[in-house]
Amino acid sequence: MANISVHNAAALNNAIAQAQSGDRIEVHGLISGQPSVVLPEGVALVGADSGATLRFGARGVFLSGDNAVANLRIETAETEVALGIAQEATDLGAISLKNLSTRGQVFLGTGAKVQTGSFDVDTVQVERADVRGRVLRPHAFGVDAQQGGFTVWNLAEDPSVWLEGTFRNISVGSKQAPVRGSGVFIGGHIKAEELTTAEVAIDGGITPSTPDLISGGVFVITGAKVGTVRNLGPVTTFGANDMVLDNWGEVQTWVAEAEAEVSSHGPSGIGFVQFGELDTLEVKAPIVTTGVGARGFNVYDGHLRSASFQSIATTGAGSIGIQISQPVESITVARDVTTAGGTGMSLVKGVQTELRAIGVSVKPGGSVQRLEIGGQISTGGDGVWAFESFGPVSKLRVDGGVRTTGNDADALHTAADTVSEQDLAAISTHTLSGRDHVLVEE
Repeated sequence: MANISVHNAAALNNAIAQAQSGDRIEVHGLISGQPSVVLPEGVALVGADSGATLRFGARGVFLSGDNAVANLRIETAETEVALGIAQEATDLGAISLKNLSTRGQVFLGTGAKVQTGSFDVDTVQVERADVRGRVLRPHAFGVDAQQGGFTVWNLAEDPSVWLEGTFRNISVGSKQAPVRGSGVFIGGHIKAEELTTAEVAIDGGITPSTPDLISGGVFVITGAKVGTVRNLGPVTTFGANDMVLDNWGEVQTWVAEAEAEVSSHGPSGIGFVQFGELDTLEVKAPIVTTGVGARGFNVYDGHLRSASFQSIATTGAGSIGIQISQPVESITVARDVTTAGGTGMSLVKGVQTELRAIGVSVKPGGSVQRLEIGGQISTGGDGVWAFESFGPVSKLRVDGGVRTTGNDADALHTAADTVSEQDLAAISTHTLSGRDHVLVEE
């Protein structure tokens, strides 16, 4: 075991060529001009001072297995991989990444022959990256999903291979410089005990009205199993079809803390999208969307036991506040659910679809055992009602009442036997020119 200090590209290349398992390569200051490097198995690469930086013209650092990288900045072109995994690696061993910043993607994507491995990742900041050109994308529900600036993806061809990991304090982009593509992306057979994020900001750069491509701020992809997802900082999206928080995998608990506002500023963006398996969702921060067809919260598929929110506000045409298409035990909102838009187009499972900006919508096939709104449900669009139920809502409570301010905008639309007369009678309604309650057919 040896500590090897490097101050320039020639010394770095020589150290990597001679390093053996257990060695530690220490980077001093800024080093540039070297080609992409592959760390041998068991070798650590660490910054020796606060300015320790590796600057590459093309790709950056790749890991072979049992590597540690810490206290270092890695710079590449924004379209390149700053930190990745050698595709020929089969046993990743224990990979440790601590206190890193990058310009360029962190792509912890495996080769097809990988068999074992684990990740311990703490405090990684992807300042800039552009992953829009990546050909490899997961596909489900009628759409492809863009990779993330920070991507963990088990691509083993053997379905029995599971990798494990913990991912803490991951930051991708900023509101001033959003990453192009998705933000934090975890997919394939990954068992992650914990995923926590700091600030995440993205702009997928997707052409508006595109039906078959999306991105996500924090995205758990099919195959991944995560114990706890915790958003500690704001998650913001700026482009078309940019989901803010999206679950295609299996998550036990997902919490967005009070400091982590969930906001979307492009058409067909959604605050939280649920397709996979999720036990408990708790969004302590406001969900705010501003684009056409940019909805607040959707349960499209899979299973969700309970969800709670502080508030949900949408402003665009076709931007539904809450839409439920699967059975859910409980949904609670501490404050208001408000929409301001009328009728507009929105992306639904790979199809651009015309929607009304309804406040709360329970679709056929959806149901809620307990739906409680601490504030009001209100809509502002013409011809847009505030609440509709085509599936059963066993217990409905709206403390602040139901309000519509658009022309010909009704308060309540319910199919027969979906909401009890007692619950409906307890809800105060106010409309400008619509009806208080309409009994509708499915």
